[in-house]
Amino acid sequence: MSIKQLNPRMSVLLLFMLAAGILRIILVKASAGNISPLANFTPIGAMGLFGGAYFSRKWKSYVFPLLTLFLSDIVINSMIYHLPLSSVITYQGWYFTYLAFAAMVLVGQFMKNVTVTNVLIGAVAAACIHWIISDIGPFLFGTDITTGLPFEKSFAGFQRCLYLAIPFELKLFWGNLIYGAIFFGSFELMQRRFPVLAKQAL
Repeated sequence: MSIKQLNPRMSVLLLFMLAAGILRIILVKASAGNISPLANFTPIGAMGLFGGAYFSRKWKSYVFPLLTLFLSDIVINSMIYHLPLSSVITYQGWYFTYLAFAAMVLVGQFMKNVTVTNVLIGAVAAACIHWIISDIGPFLFGTDITTGLPFEKSFAGFQRCLYLAIPFELKLFWGNLIYGAIFFGSFELMQRRFPVLAKQAL
């Protein structure tokens, strides 16, 4: 590939993806094995919104953020949690996690104009989507952390699962908001400083 073929905007967006993945791994490692304020306070949700908002080609807005999630999952599950090979990639309920994340990217795609209000709305919407969809996995396959027993397979049981997840989802929301402000704010400033980063068909 020649230098002329290199797309500066694409390169910068991919660097944001890489930074989010590395930061997620660092934060998960810092909170592993203990109840930490950093638990679930990761940039992964903000990354989904960011990718959805800035990649012009829809397939790229899904592929690159999801690939970052996938690769960071492999590192986290194998090197931090030391899960067996069979569980490194296909852990219980993984498809609900990835479905929720894809939906968060979709939220980002609706952000036609990047404003403080839209980023705030996106952070709230992404957290709510993640809360409802990703908790289907723990509801079906996990246990109530207060009793150690499986959740009752009923609407009441799902409500219980959602209720217990609120502290974690609030941290995800704050992660969406704070990292979103950093990602979106930084890239908007970069576009103003370097016009070559302006929107193209990516």
